[in-house]
Amino acid sequence: MRKFKEYIFITIGFMLVALSLRLFLVPNKIAAGGVSGIAIILNSIFPFLNVGMIMLGIDAVLFIIAFAVIGNKFGAKSIYASLGISLTIWLTDNLKIFDKAITNDLLLASIFGTLLSGIGMAIVFNQNASTGGTDIIAKILNKFFHIDIGKAILIVDFIVTLFAGITFGTNIALYSLLCVIMNGFVIDNVIEGVNTCKEVIVVSTKIDEISNYIINELDRGCTIFKGKGGFTKKDTNILYTVLYRKQFIKLKKFIKDVDNKAFITVSETHEVLGEGFKDILGDE
Repeated sequence: MRKFKEYIFITIGFMLVALSLRLFLVPNKIAAGGVSGIAIILNSIFPFLNVGMIMLGIDAVLFIIAFAVIGNKFGAKSIYASLGISLTIWLTDNLKIFDKAITNDLLLASIFGTLLSGIGMAIVFNQNASTGGTDIIAKILNKFFHIDIGKAILIVDFIVTLFAGITFGTNIALYSLLCVIMNGFVIDNVIEGVNTCKEVIVVSTKIDEISNYIINELDRGCTIFKGKGGFTKKDTNILYTVLYRKQFIKLKKFIKDVDNKAFITVSETHEVLGEGFKDILGDE
């Protein structure tokens, strides 16, 4: 059931990426890095090949190279997401609904295309998968030239936008570069927003009742530390737990009812790994 749910989210994610390409980026020739950017450039040179077909071909070649050079380090979910985007673009190429871009304003197309694409990619990344393409090229550069993955991705995307400038002109190149820069911010912020949890520390005389509520009612774990009051010098118990937002709201109400003199500190954490949250191994 868990795997099925992961693939549902990955499907939603890559469909959003495909829609951003089909509705905003491809019709306006905005080659915002990656395999899609390469495909948009090649499509202008070989118009008889549609963007989806080119993307599918490039992805297939890159995965073959990756398996030969890097080894089996790309899981099924990443292959599914990568090929899913290419196939969706290919299959929608002849649908009349996608004949025209939603807008021909390059700024609007860049902003909304990147927002839609970034949200989709964040959903895919949040399921411990990737959209392939640029990641594969980056890992090959990392293996042979020892360039950091993040820097390698930027190098590849920059080269793609450079060729976009040569092919389509300076304006398109600058908008493409803007999309590359914006995309990273959108992905990071969406992932942080989705994964945000409440890290809670409670000092109370009713720690046993509070911990039982967390374990039995909220179905979460907690840790209890022994402490000593700095002012009173009395021994006290300190409870630590991490909860989702809705669970914290319930816990706060419960603590208010059982001990309205409890001391609570709350902070936001953007990634939690372990039982009940994301898998530490991040298996694909």
